[in-house]
Amino acid sequence: MSRDTKLIVVVRNPVTRAISDYTQTLSKKPDIPTFEGLSFRNRSLGLVDTSWNAIRIGMYVLHLESWLQYFPLSQIHFVSGERLITDPAGEMGKVQDFLGLKRVITDQHFYFNKTKGFPCLKKTESSGLPRCLGKSKGRTHVQIDPEVIEQLRDFYRPYNIRFYETVGQDFRWE
Repeated sequence: MSRDTKLIVVVRNPVTRAISDYTQTLSKKPDIPTFEGLSFRNRSLGLVDTSWNAIRIGMYVLHLESWLQYFPLSQIHFVSGERLITDPAGEMGKVQDFLGLKRVITDQHFYFNKTKGFPCLKKTESSGLPRCLGKSKGRTHVQIDPEVIEQLRDFYRPYNIRFYETVGQDFRWE
């Protein structure tokens, strides 16, 4: 890969991301252990199981440190998954700026899909159909015990802080 390559990375709250990952897997394999069972080696001691991929992926700063061995931070743009839902045109504007492109994607290109619960692209002149993420996206997440969520927030907090400091952007995942 060329060292001049620009990378675009979409990140979201790592706890929400892990729950989403679990929900996706559960839809395909309904007999998997509980989210809590997969998340912790020992919940009463607060020992999170970082061998579970759904947990490990959200430790963004560790992955970023690896990428920074090959690419300068100036060539990596981080898209907020939360803002991509609440302000898709704003996030896409930042992507276009990062890539040095004229801003052509605006609010007029999106509509909110109530069924999926997020914005989708309106149909274009070249296509009669609107574009939206596939059937596997937009499903309701499984309900997770609020105490489990709080333990995972506590676990991710130092990783998130290091990530915010490294990228110079606070994603406010609290």
